[in-house]
Amino acid sequence: MLEIVGIDHIVLRTTVRSQMLHFYCDVLGCVVERELPASLGLTQLRAGSALIDIVDVDSELGRQGGGPPTVLENNVDHFCLQLRPIDEGDIISHLQHHGISDNDFQERYGAQGFGRSLYIKDPEGNIVELRSQTN
Repeated sequence: MLEIVGIDHIVLRTTVRSQMLHFYCDVLGCVVERELPASLGLTQLRAGSALIDIVDVDSELGRQGGGPPTVLENNVDHFCLQLRPIDEGDIISHLQHHGISDNDFQERYGAQGFGRSLYIKDPEGNIVELRSQTN
């Protein structure tokens, strides 16, 4: 059984990066924790124990999520749930038991630093990243 212990991060897509950084940093008090090269388009902001990732729509990462956000188009790329420590094989088995397969763990950066995670989709097609510190 999986046990969620918190939200690790959320990924927001944007066409107005500087305005987003102003809002989340200057207005809400987040701080820039990590920036990848402009071609990748990722800025990670510390928000308490979680991260808010800001991704430029016109960047390599941003283009993977489709067109720019509009009133009718989504700007949330995905969110990541932090799980209590559990073996990766146990997570895969649990997901397969529920008809969710074809998922591979990869090394990614999140609120707790680098770690392994995988992506799944909920019934509406929202991307959910599952991340667990290994036992």
